Amino acid sequence: MNKDYSINLSVQQVLSLWVQGTVPTLQHFTEMWYWVFLWCLFSSLFVHSAVGLLMCVTLQRHKRGRLITVVLISVGFLASLSGGVITSAAVAGVYRVAGKDMAPLEALVFGVGQTAFTVIISFSRILATL
Repeated sequence: MNKDYSINLSVQQVLSLWVQGTVPTLQHFTEMWYWVFLWCLFSSLFVHSAVGLLMCVTLQRHKRGRLITVVLISVGFLASLSGGVITSAAVAGVYRVAGKDMAPLEALVFGVGQTAFTVIISFSRILATL
């Protein structure tokens, strides 16, 4: 009964999808939350950077275009960041309560999926109906 109690909380490990230890899965709540959250964070940064660049290009001749771009990107990123913290904790909590281990690729799918759902809901009319 040799259990490995190491926790994989390195950004390099998350980005390379490499888990240190004898079992190549995420077993602790903290690990699962951290991995899902980091993938959500990086994918959200990518989406918000692309949209910010697009806004800067399209609003370059507007009198206050750059200020509008900075404010909207900051608010959007902070909203997705706080939502990512909560939903990542919910996913990790469900896995932990179910007694399941999470594969690193599952963390990637959940983290990028959170950002994808945020983009889909943002461009749909679902929020207008609530």
